[in-house]
Amino acid sequence: MSELFGLMQDVPLTVDRILDHAGTWHGTREIVSRDAHGAVERTDYAGLHRTAKQVSAALAAAGIARGDRVATMAWNGARHLAAWYGATNMGAVLHTLNPRLFPEQIAYIASHAGDRLLLVDPACAPLVGPLLKEAPSIERVIFLCAADQLPATDYPAVAFDDWIAPHAPEFAWGGFDERLACGLCYTSGTTGNPKGVLYSHRSNYLHTLMTLQKDTLSLSQRDSILLVVPMYHANAWGVVYSAPAVGAKLVLPGMKMDGQSIFDQIEQEGVTFSAAVPTVWQGLLQHLRATGQKFSTLERVVIGGSAPPEALIRAFQDDYNVEVIQGWGMTETSPLATLSTATAQVLEQPYDEQVRRKGMQGRLVCGLELKLTDDDGNRLPHDGKTAGRLKIKGPTITSGYFGGEGGDVLDEEGFFDTGDVSTIDASGYMQITDRAKDIVKSGGEWISSIEIENIAVAHDDVAIAAVIGVHHPKWDERPILLVQPAPGATPSRDALLAFLDGKIAKWWMPDDVVVLETIPLGATGKIDKKLLRQQMADYRLPELAA
Repeated sequence: MSELFGLMQDVPLTVDRILDHAGTWHGTREIVSRDAHGAVERTDYAGLHRTAKQVSAALAAAGIARGDRVATMAWNGARHLAAWYGATNMGAVLHTLNPRLFPEQIAYIASHAGDRLLLVDPACAPLVGPLLKEAPSIERVIFLCAADQLPATDYPAVAFDDWIAPHAPEFAWGGFDERLACGLCYTSGTTGNPKGVLYSHRSNYLHTLMTLQKDTLSLSQRDSILLVVPMYHANAWGVVYSAPAVGAKLVLPGMKMDGQSIFDQIEQEGVTFSAAVPTVWQGLLQHLRATGQKFSTLERVVIGGSAPPEALIRAFQDDYNVEVIQGWGMTETSPLATLSTATAQVLEQPYDEQVRRKGMQGRLVCGLELKLTDDDGNRLPHDGKTAGRLKIKGPTITSGYFGGEGGDVLDEEGFFDTGDVSTIDASGYMQITDRAKDIVKSGGEWISSIEIENIAVAHDDVAIAAVIGVHHPKWDERPILLVQPAPGATPSRDALLAFLDGKIAKWWMPDDVVVLETIPLGATGKIDKKLLRQQMADYRLPELAA
């Protein structure tokens, strides 16, 4: 019997269609942007559409063609967003560089990607001169600013507004295969050199549809979105596409991430939704508690990057009536893959059980597959108790790294190993117990550093908590708790151990507590355990130090 095909139009799923839709059907919906000096500029989706067309024309005039890499190194702003769509919509590859990385890492990434143009925030100007010496592929530098804000440099550069001014907003977008490369983002490189994840138009478009589901971000035209998560961080969790897709108001905060600045923008712009890593929200909560201020419009926040402690979830929900949704994903997953939205069954449970579920990484987005395996690749049960290596598969999951780095990354069933150790329960809720490289292995058993950290950070004297394993001659490794004090606090070893007592298994109890002035954070706001281990390289457990 011959196959029968549907009679539907075959339209490529390319991201230019997202901005075309926003510019046509949500043209007057506002985009608010704040620069490094605090100055606010306002445009709308129609204006973004016109500017992005000019960017495409300017790129073409500069010799940029399909597949060429165009780099940005900038904070969240309207010019950055126009550069983003201007590059992707004409078939170039938008490569976001993280300005918080070490200069040598930025140079490695730009060179490895073969970036040809660099569009950069004026606040990042000190990074550019050294970068150009180490990344010879970069032919031209455009600062994302008006002419009167152009930094003084010892290399040729032009202001964004002057660069696009000669070009009419009439460039023809699309007309290419949906599998064409669209964006390039490098992993944070916690082990070895960073590796590039190359998104396609199709994967980004499908990811957009996934994020708009009710049980994911549930965005609408009625939302006002404060995009705190940086645009250089894994597609800004997809919001750079999902907000225009529905015509939500978009508020771009620039580089000011302190509690006062974020609160002011939430209130001034009627923000209903925001997304950021836990450290940002902890800073905002500290500001609210110090000032006694309350939200008047904020309804929900998505927290990702690392697991939010239960105390943070309860504070937002109990004290400020803001729903907390935890999202999990990684650069390799576009990034959103699971979210901790409640099922009907969970909503019937007592409030404490609902909060416990919020602390899990959540349930899988439609279109993806998850499995747990042991180290030999054998599948493990979804019983909520058995921990295994978390593996994922689907149209928004990487099949390999740019340039062939890392070799074959898929198993025989086509699943990607996330590097996380997790459980999945019978209701489909996934919970990460640790990164495979961070888990503490004591006496042949696993101790979850994440679980201990989330409990410890709930103590009033603790701002940031981290658990690492240190050598022990009998048990191979034992956990120690490292804490950064809350402002004005003086944590004590005995008080913190007493706080943990009864909340974790006895054999999980840290063998020591070390108070550090600061705990290092990586370029995406996560605790940098690689650097932390280096700092603690000479540490010895008290029982072994004598």
